[in-house]
Amino acid sequence: MDVLHVLNRGVDKRKVFLDDSDRLRFIHDLFAFNDTASVPNYPQQKRHNDRKRDRLVDIHAYALMPNHYHMLLSPVAENGIPLFIKKVNGGYSKYFNERYERVGALWQGKYRRFVVARGAHGIYIPFYIHLNPLDLSHPQWRQGKVARPKDALKALEKYRWSSHLDYLGVPNFPSVINTHLLKGDLSPRRSYEREIVSIITSGMRASESDVIE
Repeated sequence: MDVLHVLNRGVDKRKVFLDDSDRLRFIHDLFAFNDTASVPNYPQQKRHNDRKRDRLVDIHAYALMPNHYHMLLSPVAENGIPLFIKKVNGGYSKYFNERYERVGALWQGKYRRFVVARGAHGIYIPFYIHLNPLDLSHPQWRQGKVARPKDALKALEKYRWSSHLDYLGVPNFPSVINTHLLKGDLSPRRSYEREIVSIITSGMRASESDVIE
């Protein structure tokens, strides 16, 4: 099974998530468009659990940043990942352009994808994805120079817009992700947090930290 690190950012590096309503809408789209069937771009409040979905992908981890997103995906259906990303990017673009009365492309070209190999390198990709929100409060984490790691851990706990909380055992958006693949690497909570502290205070041994600038 291929596991891919998928990411995309706003055109001209523009912000694509301006407030919590935008972020909640994108999370909603991750659930709603993860379906082989054609799904209308309906409002969040409309119920859509009246039938069994046929998923396109498993979402193992994700994080939303102001001008980009990261996801760790594996296909469930044939051609599942490109179809899923097309639906999510297109559906969210329609919502965003209507809300902010704009026209034109929202995303900077085709999404980027990297095959994640199991092993020393691959194990750090979920950590890298979950640590991205520290750019907003503790950007020195990328150099392994966070002086107060407890404060950084608290900042991550307050950030809803990633799958980090779900791996801490705090249900956040549990219907969106499948934690089974990474559960062995990101649990128990104490070991998971201990590895985070090691990364942000001494540096990541293997990462893709230069993928998005």
